[in-house]
Formats: sequence, C-alpha cells, structure tokens
Amino acid sequence: MAIKEIIKRDGTNVPFEKERITKAIYKAMLSANHGTVQDAEIVSGEVVKKLGASVEIPHVEKVQDMVEEELMHYSPKGNSFADVARTYILYRQNRSIIREEKERLGISDDLKLSLNAATVLESRYLLKDMDGKIVETPRQLFKRVAESISIVEGVYDFYNSTKTGSNTKPDSTVLSRISGFQRNSIKIAYRSIFGKEATKNDLENLERFLTHSKNSVSAYTEKFLDMLVSMKFMPNSPTLMNAGTELGQLSACFVIPVEDKIDGIFDSLKLTAKIHKSGGGTGFSFSSLRPKDDLVGSSKGVASGPVSFMKIFDTTTEVIKQGGKRRGANMGILRYDHPDIMDFVNSKDSKNKQLRNFNISVAVDSRFFDKLDRGENIDLINPRSRKIERQIRASALWESIISQAWKTADPGLIFIDEVNRHNTVPNVGEIEATNPCGEQPLLPYESCNLGSINLGEFVSNGKIDFKELESVIRLSIRFLDNVIDANLFPDEHIYEVTHKTRKIGLGIMGFADMLAQLEIPYNSQDALKTAEEVMSFLQDISHDESTKLAEERGCFPAWEGSEWKKLGIKMRNSTTTTIAPTGTISIIANCSSSIEPYFALSYVRHVLSGKTLVERNEYLEQELKRRGIHSESLMLKIAETGNLSHVDLPEDIKAIFRTAHEISPEWHIMMQATFQRYCDSGVSKTINLASEAKIEDVEKAYRMAFDLKCKGITVYRDRSKTEQVLYSGEPSHETVEVKLKTDNGAGLLLLEGTFDPACPDGKCSL
Repeated sequence: MAIKEIIKRDGTNVPFEKERITKAIYKAMLSANHGTVQDAEIVSGEVVKKLGASVEIPHVEKVQDMVEEELMHYSPKGNSFADVARTYILYRQNRSIIREEKERLGISDDLKLSLNAATVLESRYLLKDMDGKIVETPRQLFKRVAESISIVEGVYDFYNSTKTGSNTKPDSTVLSRISGFQRNSIKIAYRSIFGKEATKNDLENLERFLTHSKNSVSAYTEKFLDMLVSMKFMPNSPTLMNAGTELGQLSACFVIPVEDKIDGIFDSLKLTAKIHKSGGGTGFSFSSLRPKDDLVGSSKGVASGPVSFMKIFDTTTEVIKQGGKRRGANMGILRYDHPDIMDFVNSKDSKNKQLRNFNISVAVDSRFFDKLDRGENIDLINPRSRKIERQIRASALWESIISQAWKTADPGLIFIDEVNRHNTVPNVGEIEATNPCGEQPLLPYESCNLGSINLGEFVSNGKIDFKELESVIRLSIRFLDNVIDANLFPDEHIYEVTHKTRKIGLGIMGFADMLAQLEIPYNSQDALKTAEEVMSFLQDISHDESTKLAEERGCFPAWEGSEWKKLGIKMRNSTTTTIAPTGTISIIANCSSSIEPYFALSYVRHVLSGKTLVERNEYLEQELKRRGIHSESLMLKIAETGNLSHVDLPEDIKAIFRTAHEISPEWHIMMQATFQRYCDSGVSKTINLASEAKIEDVEKAYRMAFDLKCKGITVYRDRSKTEQVLYSGEPSHETVEVKLKTDNGAGLLLLEGTFDPACPDGKCSL
C-alpha cells in the first residue's frame, strides 16, 4: 500500500516524503564517511517497502526505528554499515535531548530553532501569562512583531487618503478585525504620523479604514514575517520583546544628559530606570559634573565627583535588572581633561565588582595625541568654572589608560572629534556620548533602533547574492523607519529629539559565516575586500532607500541645516547604518556575531536534564564532511580548546576557521576600520587579545585605531576579568567565577547557559 501520510511527534498528520528519509540516511553516511547516495536510496527503499505492508499510518519514531534496523543489517558485499547506524542513533539521541530541553523550557518550537535560540527566546522574548507560562510560539512572536510594525504602513495609507480626499474601495485582503495590541499600535502611530493625539472619532475612522479599505498592512506583514522567519534580518531586542505589547518601547540605544545639579542628576537616574526596565541601554557623558571636592554653592559643602554618581547609576541598574526583561547596560564617558580623569580611569576592577553594569570610555581628541607625542602636559579644566585646576602629563594619563585596559578591559577610548566630524545633524547639537557598546553616538535625549542583516544567508554557490541582499536591505530600512512611528517612547524629550533626527541603524551579523562559505580567512586582504564590498553596498542601498522614503513620507524634520541638506540629498533618516554587537539576536538567528571572527568552533554544553551536547560550527562540519574527514571523535578533539590549532587538519581549513585569539590585533582593527569607512554611525568591535598579551599590545591597538579613523576602540585580553563565560582551555586562576569551565573527565570546553562572543565578557544582552 502506498504511504500517503506520517504522524509527527505532536500527533498531527503530514504528507509522507521518502526523500526526507533518504536525506537523513545520507547525512549519517557523510558524517561516518561511509556510503553513497545510492546506498541511502536502497536503505530508504527497504524502509518504505516494509512500511507499506501495514495499513496503519506510520509514526515518525517507528520510521526512525526502522531506519536504524535497516542500517544495522545493510551489508552489500559483506561491507557492514554498523558505523553509519551508530552515527544515526547518536543523531537521534541528540535530537531527543534537544526536544526534551525545549519541552522543559515550555517552548512549542514551530521553527526548529537551535537550543541556544530556544533558551534565549524563553528567557526574554516569548510572551508569558501571569503564572510565567509561555503563551506564544517563535513564529507567533515574529508574527506579533511583523504585524505591529506593518500597521504603520496602514496609518500612512490613511494619512495619505485624508490629504488627497481619495475614496478607497472595500478590499478583502485587509485586517478582518482590530485586536487590543493592534489598537495600541494604531494609537501610537497616529500621533507620530499626524503629529497630534488621536480623538475617539479619529481612531474609529482609522480602524474603519484599516478593516474595510485597501491598505498595505497585510502585504507588509507577510514581507516582514518572511524576512524574520528566514532569519535574514533581526531587529534589536526591545523590538522583539515589546512590539505589540503594552510596554511598546522598541529602541535599544539611548543617551541621557547628566546635568551638574542634583535635581537633574536624579531626573536622569529615574529616566534610566524606565529605559532599563523596557530593555534599552543607556549612555552618559559625566563630563559636565564638577570634580570631587569642588565647592557646592547651595550647601557650602563639597562635591563628590562623577565617579560617585556613576556608582548610584550602577546600583540602580543592578536593582532594576532583577525585574526587567534583561540586564541593564550603561556607557560612562569622561573627557580626558576633566580633573577627576584618573579616578575615572581606575574606577573598574578585574573582579568586575565595581561599576559592574558600566562600560567606560575616555573621550579623547587629536589635541590629546598631539600633547602625548610632544611630551606635554594636559590642562585639567573644572567644567563648572572653566578654570584650569591643575596639570597632568599626557604620558602619565596614557600609561594609566592602557595599563587599566590591559588589567580590566576598561577603559576604552572614544575619539570624540572624529565622532563629531561625522555628525550629520550638528544643527541639532554636539555628540558627547554613545550607547553601551559604543556603536551609536547620540545627541542628548536621542534614541536609535537597530537591526542586523544575517550575511550568512546570502551566499549561494560560493558567491554573494547581491540581488537578494539589496531586496532585504530596502525592506529592513523601511521596517526600521516604521519602528520610530510604532515606538512608545519612555519620555517626551526622547520622543521629540528622536523624531527630529529619525536615526536608524542597519548593520550586519554572520560575517564570519559568509567568509567561511566563501572560503576566505578572516585575517586576509580578501576578507577586507569582502568587508568593503558588502558594507559599501549596504551603505549605498540604505541611503538610496532612505531617499525614496523621504520622497514618499518627507525628510527627517531636522533636515534643514543638516549635512544632508548641504549635500542636496533628501533623507528620511539622518543615519541609516550601524555595526552593533548583535548579542542575543545572532543566537536566535544561529549565526556568527556581528563582524566578529569565530570564538569557539566546538564545545560541550550542559542542559537542564544534566546531559551534555556537543555544539559545533555548522560550516566547519559541512567542510569536514565534504572532504570525508568528519567524525564525532574529531569534533570532541576540537572541543578541547575550541579551535583547530592542536588538530591534524589541512592548513587551508585551519586558515579559514581561525578563531578570535588566533588573529592578531592588527587584523581586528583593520577590519573595524574598513567597516567604519562605510558606516554612518559607529562600529562595535572587540579587539580580542590572548591572555599572554603585553601592555604594549594594548597601546599599539589603541594608537592604531586612532590612526585608522575609528570612532572608538575596546580591547579584551582573555582572562582579564575573573567573571568570564567562555575560556579557551583551562582557566588559570583558582578564584575564577565561571559559567564555562573545563570538565574534569573529558577535558572539554563546557558551557552552561548561553554565550555571546560579541561582548568582552560573553554576557552582553544588547
């Protein structure tokens, strides 16, 4: 009897496909380096033949049992395929563990995501009821986001119809009804697009239009949903978390001014708490605060200085993160000529106990380097009085900066004059600070929403598919522009400044995956050429799409007087591109982080059941299988260190799959500088250093970043913090508090929880 259906594990029936059985068998043969496609077809044919003898619809587990049995008995010309059977059994066991883990997490995975992705979605993104039970699937999450952002399209359609007085005809493809979350999105978008609060009558007319007249909501919901489900594009975390919810805050990046008065400081603190609660990150310049021991006129007392107030912000972040959707993150910036600069430089510790929720950067400019090169002193200027308090040798400050960066990974540098040279809206204000990871310079009270394109999905037959990439870039820019109009901002100041400039930040992730598929080593001229080719393309297309949106919707309000106006270019957004660290969104998309090289190619991961899984780089595994040298024992060998340095493999494979610590700092910085050349905003890039790196290596990296026109730099020397999620090899300090440690039995890298290689300590959640 011909088999027409098969019963899935969830009890549903789907069409039976013999090809799926053949494919699974052949994958096992590739992994075992034994067998051909013809062998796989013979074995699957026997399985189908025996299944056809029964009148019952087969269950998927029964089919897999039969595959195991046939492989054990298959021995053409006495050649046993028991090794293939063992590989198939191991694959089933791993899949079973993953399914069990997802069930423990309470996730109904309708997209077949990785376990890392499922873990992240459960902890932060999927909606839950009052009892903490998950109430949506991953696909439903993406549908919620796509629909919330596409509603903006419908409101623009309504706005245009009111301006033209056009009569629209009924259309069956529009929204059939308006749900509660849609009504909230409609109200937010109305205010943004019409510039006023909607009355009850306004909303009734708009809802009638959306449900009875031809508009773009349904079409863009499908387009956005396809882009998300395919993992070709991911918006920043707050958009995934909050779109279509009561919270409604969709931006990742904020800069909040800190005034030199007590009321202003605590107003900023309150706003910071609101932003962190919604999943956003905050950056501050503390350069306007009077120095420690300076006179406080109102009380005749003395000031405690910027670092003391940073500790208050840090404590607030620590408290808020317990109830928020993810841990809060801050960037603290102080100018090099502030009297408290040495206290600031030395404010972090390697145990990460002080200012643990802060990244810190010193704002420097070309004058600082001029004084450093000439062996001169720096005037330390009181920001309250503008008087010179004292002087410090430029070399002494420089030595402190690089020494602390070597010891603790802080401070980084922000090249503040380079940042402002590229400020597209100097008519609005001067930039003093960035978001927590440094990639988004922002004006006071400005926010930005980000998104990243997964480059690993745009390689076909060894070539980059620029046609498809262009399509996704254009759709992503439209999506991000819509986010501004769908956003429930936490403060009216932020609403006003963000709408003035309409900054968005489209970046990339999966760059290492793209290079692997193109067979290009990360530390090579070809990799730099690929970076240049891809990023210049993204920059050009994103600008062009923003220009098209400007024709359709109007320029950003601060366009008059902007650098774009001087160039005669109409733009919907004052910036369109940013290279963010991607953090958890690259885990969801199952791709490499941002523009970073691979950190670990294989490691062992503990799961809730107490079992372990070997996580492995899929592109490395594919290449090993293609060459017939893949085995489970080889992947376990690689997991001893996470890299290929100790494994006997062809040199070209080792070159293509070099990990972060095998790549010299010079290549890291050249890669950052290459991407920065074609990026409106900044580039978040960790310059990874081996634990054996010297202070001189940090100095060389910082100076090189300045010389190559980067906007900022961060270095991370392996094991320079005692809290670190991923180690290459055995941790050397007995006091190390680690989430990932060496298993005493197998001597393998063990990971508990999720790992994000884009951030220095592996825990960035941006």
